[in-house]
Amino acid sequence: MFAKLLPIIISVNECRVLSFFTLCTVQHRVINSNSIFKMSSSGKRPAGDHTKNGPPAKKGHWSMGLLDAMKDPQLQVHKDDKVVIIKDKYPKAEFHYLVLPKQNIPRLKALKPEHMDLLKHMHKVGDKIIKEAMEADSKSDVKYRLGYHAVPSMSHLHLHAISQDFNSPSLKTKKHWNSFTSDYFVDSEDVMKQLEEHGKVDTSDRKPDELLKLPLRCHVCKISLANIPKLKAHILTHLKSR
Repeated sequence: MFAKLLPIIISVNECRVLSFFTLCTVQHRVINSNSIFKMSSSGKRPAGDHTKNGPPAKKGHWSMGLLDAMKDPQLQVHKDDKVVIIKDKYPKAEFHYLVLPKQNIPRLKALKPEHMDLLKHMHKVGDKIIKEAMEADSKSDVKYRLGYHAVPSMSHLHLHAISQDFNSPSLKTKKHWNSFTSDYFVDSEDVMKQLEEHGKVDTSDRKPDELLKLPLRCHVCKISLANIPKLKAHILTHLKSR
């Protein structure tokens, strides 16, 4: 009787083993599928997403955020048939505005001679908006600048109109500081002059990557500071002495 039952027992065990491996295979596929889903929905850049050296960033990428910000009525402070001016969502100073053309111009390198009138208009309205805002807040004695980053992190051309107090909690890193206080920040008038004289704008000769790594220095007295907290504390002494 035992000999007759043995094949049946073996068959059951084989079935159990087969079921075990089938279950493992299914679970493995589900885990892999879930992992892919989580990577896609996390907002992190997948391995195939190239933005620096590859194709232009796709719609929805963080670097395209200015296009959405232009449509936000809570950020808009001025708009006309050529431009939209918004408050910077992460201002690096008490007064910080972005002047954005409605025309699709991704970056400085895309500028052509026919854009000269647009640049002049951007400069004019940007200057007017920040000057009026500072006067309304009794800060007309504070200096301000209008200019572009040599290599902006955000896609779509934008002109910064920014006060030189740099008194803002959003200013947190050396990169933030150097991007506005070194030659990385290209004055609006210099951009227009270069476009007028050469028919294009090229900032590569400024070596922008090296500029962002410069030691921290006060933009007023040029003293060196060890870190951002010490720099910001030092800047306040200049603001109080006005």
